[in-house]
Amino acid sequence: MVISETTARQVAGRRWRSSRGVLLVVLALAALALALAALRPGGTAQDLDPTSPSDGGTRALAEILKQRGVRLDVARRAGDAAARATPGGTLVVTRTDRLTPTDLGTLQETTANLVLVAPDRHALESLAPGVRRAEPSFEETDVPGCALPAAVAAGRVEFGQAQTYEVPSGATRCYVGDRFPRLVEVADGGRTVTVLGSAAPLVNRSLAEEGNAALAMNLVGARPHVVWLIPDLPEPGAEGGERSLGDLLPFGVKLFFLELIVAVALAALWRSRRLGPVVAEALPVVVRSAETVEGRSRLYRAHRARDRAAEALRAGARERLVALLGLPRGAAADPEAAPQIVAAVAARTGRDEPSVGEALYGPEPVDDAALVRLTDLLDDLERQVRQS
Repeated sequence: MVISETTARQVAGRRWRSSRGVLLVVLALAALALALAALRPGGTAQDLDPTSPSDGGTRALAEILKQRGVRLDVARRAGDAAARATPGGTLVVTRTDRLTPTDLGTLQETTANLVLVAPDRHALESLAPGVRRAEPSFEETDVPGCALPAAVAAGRVEFGQAQTYEVPSGATRCYVGDRFPRLVEVADGGRTVTVLGSAAPLVNRSLAEEGNAALAMNLVGARPHVVWLIPDLPEPGAEGGERSLGDLLPFGVKLFFLELIVAVALAALWRSRRLGPVVAEALPVVVRSAETVEGRSRLYRAHRARDRAAEALRAGARERLVALLGLPRGAAADPEAAPQIVAAVAARTGRDEPSVGEALYGPEPVDDAALVRLTDLLDDLERQVRQS
């Protein structure tokens, strides 16, 4: 009973030592997932809706614009927004992930100035010529660093997590941070397109932070008429466009696959074995020398390696002959000692030196029959030296 309990404890200890690395990796990945989830707030249907008083809504901004005499129209369809937008007016485009290629084509034709709020890749390609997504920025606040009046009047702005952009030459770059701007303004024909990399300066939750309210009012309310597009979800069966799998996957799914790849890589590193020096071990069974020779011979024959087989036969014969002739043991593998070995063998056997030299150091046999004849000749030389 005591022996069983001891064995069970030993087995449990070995299992714990072998699995604790995996458990630590899983715990680290879980902590990373929680941290990233905390950094990225979840979206709701009311986000950026001018009629919503929730944290992610923009009702506070809408009320401020109305108090300043700006007429704000809310549109739920791209066609309605394009029809209501006036030349030279402002069209704010939000939730671009809900826009179909047809919607984007409709917005391309409008002559109103566009304000794109955190647009996706397809919206940028269609509505903001030359602007490309760069990398996310996690700097909370930043200064304008540009001459755009709306940014200069706002000063420092709290963006939170924001998207940055690569822009063409001649574009206005604001709130650059480390490398890329978070606010971009480009000219597109007779209109301007403003790209804002974060919705934080517009929403109720952070409108009162830093210069967010000033930036939002100067960007959106610079003209007396504003059309705010917050598109509804497309109808079932509507045109979805050529969106990649990465565009369709939610952030949490992407994070799961990233964690899975990291976990597999760490597990592979943990379970891998570092190669060390060769360790000599006793064979678990005794193998007869004849079986070893036969197995190697079959390998030589299967690969038609007559040159290696002949060299193995000659090397073995030279080592035995050197021992019988009383020559140094290293002479068998020394090419400079070949004439001495050939002469000694010829003197012992009475054969001429050219034939002995061809037997011990000759060329590769041309066929299997020649290899068999070489084997017989080497056996005869060794027998004659022994008998002499």
